[in-house]
Amino acid sequence: MEDNQTNQTKANQPIFRRLYERVFPTVADFFGMLAEQSANAAETSRLLVEFMETGDVVVSQKVRADEHQADRMKASNLGVLAEAFSTPIDREDIHRAIMTLDDIVNYCKSTVVEMDVLGLQPDKFSLEMALHLREGADALARGFGRLATDPAGAGVDAAAARKAERTVEKAYRRAIAELFQGDDYLNMFKRRETYRHMSNAADRVADAANALDDIVVKLC
Repeated sequence: MEDNQTNQTKANQPIFRRLYERVFPTVADFFGMLAEQSANAAETSRLLVEFMETGDVVVSQKVRADEHQADRMKASNLGVLAEAFSTPIDREDIHRAIMTLDDIVNYCKSTVVEMDVLGLQPDKFSLEMALHLREGADALARGFGRLATDPAGAGVDAAAARKAERTVEKAYRRAIAELFQGDDYLNMFKRRETYRHMSNAADRVADAANALDDIVVKLC
């Protein structure tokens, strides 16, 4: 008799567990997800710098591979967000952070792909912009990495990321000004396209920093 009761109790456990999970669903680790995604964006920006330093095709291929990984990460994070019963921070802020972090990687890939298609080698301006872009992506990785435990510190990182974006834009304007002083018009338009991709990547760094800041304000 006792054995039957024990078996019945064990059989009922999954039912009770399912009922409990419906009433008290597990909250996904959105802080961890954003930290991982921002770290991936920072790694891609590091590879972009390496490519601008060396022009190495192998590094270019790594940037492309990173973009595929970033797409999978974005899709997974969006899926978790869509299915989440509740979130520890605003859904819209999470969604905005996911999308803008992915865009940073997309524009890094667009840069190397365009340079390959157009037959361009890195120059001093593309390297300068890549270095500052990496600074911004690193700041985002630090900020999202400590958002759960030190939101005030994450706010400082968001400000650093925005500063890096402004520095990229200054480098972009100097690059365009120097580029259009010559008469090699084909090279002008080729270079401008690649510079613009990096400028767009920096814009997304600022957008991600703004999303981070919005989360910080609501947490503090």
